Amino acid sequence: MDLTDFESFLNRVFETTGIRSQKQLAEALGLHRSAVSQAKRKGLVPDSWIYKIASLYDIDAAWLEKGTGIKENYNDCHFQKIPIVKARLCAGSGSFETDAESEAYFMFPVEWLNRKGCPESMVMMNIFGNSMEPEMKDGDSILVDQSQKDILAGAVYAVGIDDTVMVKRIEKRPGQLVLMSDNSHYAPIYLKGKEMNSVRIIGHVIWICRELN
Repeated sequence: MDLTDFESFLNRVFETTGIRSQKQLAEALGLHRSAVSQAKRKGLVPDSWIYKIASLYDIDAAWLEKGTGIKENYNDCHFQKIPIVKARLCAGSGSFETDAESEAYFMFPVEWLNRKGCPESMVMMNIFGNSMEPEMKDGDSILVDQSQKDILAGAVYAVGIDDTVMVKRIEKRPGQLVLMSDNSHYAPIYLKGKEMNSVRIIGHVIWICRELN
């Protein structure tokens, strides 16, 4: 392919996958960003890239390569995998299960994810405990955008304190953070001074999934 064809390929990837940059393309391919930059300079698109993107995003490889064949309808058909991490968020006193490794995936419409935040920074996490009932229940799965760390009063966040992770509503007050539960049986957690340095905002909770019994 010449350089123009490379740009056309890149534009078709942008149009149908939700990928928005060469960096994101490299991440999808499992490559360093420099590999994409080098391919662009040479004007070459390896066949393996075309087939991998086509497989990952259910796109006709011929359309990706030359703009011929069947083009997927991005708005109606395209979905993106969001990893479910092994770490569990406690709706209670705290969970010591903090493994960030992915064990499975949820599929979401890309257009919806883009409206909610940054899909590349999102993970699904499971909840156990009842401190956030009735809004969030034991066994629920939640979608967390790790790019959204700015605290909005009363919003729900996945947070880490030392070696524990939990899900709480957060309020930022002068000189303190307050971690609140929806369940009135759980008292708020007040953190002041150096205690505030132990808090890690993992991300904003933007969606809840519940399996009905």
